[in-house]
Formats: sequence, structure tokens, C-alpha cells
Amino acid sequence: MRERLVDSAYALGWSALKHLPEPAARALFRQLADVAWRRRGRSVQRLEANLRRVRPQAGEAEIRALSRAGMRSYLRYWMESFRLPVWDADRIARTFTVEGHERITRTLAEGRGAVLALPHMGNWDLAGAWVVSHLGHRFTTVAERLKPESLFDRFVAYREGLGMEVLPLTGGSVSTIGTLAKRLRAGGLVCLVGDRDLSAGGIAVDFLGETARVPAGPAALAVQTGAALLPVTLWYEGPVMKGTVHPEIAVPEQGSRREKSAAMTQALADVWADGVRSHPEDWHMLQRFWLADLPAAARVPAPASGDSAPGPAASGPAASGSAVSGSAASGPAVSGPDGEGAAR
Repeated sequence: MRERLVDSAYALGWSALKHLPEPAARALFRQLADVAWRRRGRSVQRLEANLRRVRPQAGEAEIRALSRAGMRSYLRYWMESFRLPVWDADRIARTFTVEGHERITRTLAEGRGAVLALPHMGNWDLAGAWVVSHLGHRFTTVAERLKPESLFDRFVAYREGLGMEVLPLTGGSVSTIGTLAKRLRAGGLVCLVGDRDLSAGGIAVDFLGETARVPAGPAALAVQTGAALLPVTLWYEGPVMKGTVHPEIAVPEQGSRREKSAAMTQALADVWADGVRSHPEDWHMLQRFWLADLPAAARVPAPASGDSAPGPAASGPAASGSAVSGSAASGPAVSGPDGEGAAR
């Protein structure tokens, strides 16, 4: 029953909310954000706990103000995503500006593949739609299978409608990691969201002074294929979302493939951490993130597996860190703003 209700809610969002006048839609989702913030459910409490690590010197009033802005940013993502299917290229261009996008076009023009690696910031569906409509490049990402299957199909159709190639994390007829590598070796573009991986295969990194685990997939794919690894950060600034495509993270000259991937993953985390520090309200991390917040059993890392390359992780309505020891391209939450699983 709950699965059918969730599926119906998403269907309503994409069929009805996209036709609301934009001022009404913005007001509605801001009100929903404020209601969730005032109720201070588990996800809001978790968001505030995460924000205290981002801003350790902040007082409680500042944390509460940041969490309110964070919930508004999170629900803004929802509002925009429900309306994206009816936005034309001009509307998308007016809503998103990005520095460093020439790094994408230059890399692809050279015949190299590129991996764009993003944290849970801003609205990466909007950024992806901009890449397709403005730069003219389709790209490949990964989606986690969901129940009911109709909900998974809705998310795949939504992202494919924006110009993305969406691969299933599991249950596909071919290897997802193999397909991603094939696309990159052919000079294609892969986009993965990768700042949270609670599986045993995640790579431990220092993130704002404490240990977290993130997917190794983006870096591993770059090591495997020779593709450029380009970190991306996103944030909202008034009515516009802004972003930066940062300089390529080079593959180290020394070390095993796993060691190289680990070093590159730490470099990714450093770029993302700077972005989160600058725009904490736009980091939609409503779940446990640092290892210190996890149960003791979940903090134990997986045994080293030599040079094996990690595969892709969750990309769907509940990208909560499930992974085949690797990268993540995630999507909106199933559980909504009051659920512990409420991350995209």
C-alpha cells in the first residue's frame, strides 16, 4: 500500500505540479519546507547535526537558520524537478550559470571521456539538463532499482526525457560498470553523484576534519579508462543556480589502481568540502554521513581487494549509499523531508 501511495505522489507531482503557475509552486514548496522544519523530524535533526560539523563554531540559532534554509533549498530541488520536463532550453539557460564548463567541451573535443562527479548539492538534474540543452552532450548515469517497479520506471523516463542515458544499478542485461567504461573509452560523458557511500566498499576520506566514506567509482573509472575526472559543485544564489566545473584531478603516477583511486577520491572530497563549507544550506545531506555517527558495526571497512575496480552505486529516488563498492549518481528521496532516508 505504501509503495502505491508513494508512486501516486510522484505521478501527481509530474502530472499536476508542473502546470501550476511558478509563483504558486514556489510558495507551496517553501511552505512545505517550513512545515517540515518546524516539526523538526528525524531528517531535520540529522541535517542540523551535519551542519554542526560544517560550522563547528556556530551557535544554535545559526544552525536553526541554516537548517531552515537547507530545507527550503531541498524542497526547491523538488519543485524544480517536477517542473523541469516542461522547461525549454531558454528557461534552463536562465536558471543555471556555470563557470569552467569549457573544461567539459575541451576534454570531449580531444576525444577523451569525462566523469563529472558531484556531491548532493543544488539540483543536479537541472545541471544535467543544461549540459544536454546548452552544451549539446548527452551523458550516462546510473539508477537504483526501486519498488514498485512503476516508480523506478517513472524516474528513468523522467531523466531520459531530460536527455540522459540511465543504466540500472542491478538487474540489467549487461554490466553497468562495463557500459560506463565503454562510454568513457568512446569519448563520452558520465555524470555521477558520489559524496555518500555507507557500503563496506566505500573509500574512507577526510571530510571537513572527520572521516566519511564515499564511493570510489568516479575515480576508479578515470583510472581504468583514462577519462578526465572533473569535480563539480552547485549552489543556489537567488533565483539562479550556479555551479563550477573544477580542474581535472589527475591520476597519480605511482601506486596500485586502488591506491590511485583512493588518492583521487580524497582530492574529490576536498573540492566538495570547500563547496559545502561555502554553501552549507545547499548540501542536501539529511542522512548520517560521518562514520562517527554510524553504529560501530557499520564503521568497519571492507578488506582490501587489490586492484579491483569499484562499480556504480545508487542513482534513484533513495540514493542512500547502497553501492557495489563504487560511484553514485543519485535521485530524489522516497521518504520525503521527514524520513531518515530523505536524500536524493
